[in-house]
Amino acid sequence: MITKTARSCPSCEEPVSIGDSVRLNEVLDCGGCRSELEIVALDPLVLALAPDVEEDWGE
Repeated sequence: MITKTARSCPSCEEPVSIGDSVRLNEVLDCGGCRSELEIVALDPLVLALAPDVEEDWGE
């Protein structure tokens, strides 16, 4: 049985549908503001804005 829970986007407060099979550090998109959200905790489920990916340049 697949169920979905909804949490609020930390940026725009729109509900974000989340399935049962999510993993820690998984990145989701907010349907309202298109922000990338990262799952930072599973119990309880916590969403945060995903960090911007920066180039390494081998340093």
